[in-house]
Amino acid sequence: MSDTPAPVELLVCVKCKRGTDVAEDGERPGTALYESLAARDLPEGVTLSPVECLQNCEGGCSVAMRGGDLRWTYVYANLHEASDTDLLLEGISLYRDAADGLIPWRQRPEHFKRNCVARIPPLRKPAPNLTDL
Repeated sequence: MSDTPAPVELLVCVKCKRGTDVAEDGERPGTALYESLAARDLPEGVTLSPVECLQNCEGGCSVAMRGGDLRWTYVYANLHEASDTDLLLEGISLYRDAADGLIPWRQRPEHFKRNCVARIPPLRKPAPNLTDL
């Protein structure tokens, strides 16, 4: 068994305007966030990908974290291109290290606790036993 964490992907909405007026040819905050992350050394096993839109336009810059078909996917919002790069690198490392993508609540960065837009179940997960709920 390998101690190397399974690969994960950090998707950044590059179309995000973060509620600002951006000229048609101006740089969008989402693009600036992506470029800030791309300029950094990513944790091992993490791939950074730009996406056209995460449909959370009113929620500030948004990202998604996903990995494999046995891991939960998360969408986080209200991120700022100038101040949240370190937060995202910490968060994606924690996500990568959690085999199912579920970061224990007390270990989550505070921003993740308050700005989760969606938590999407893994593609392959047994259906819950409704009698156990």
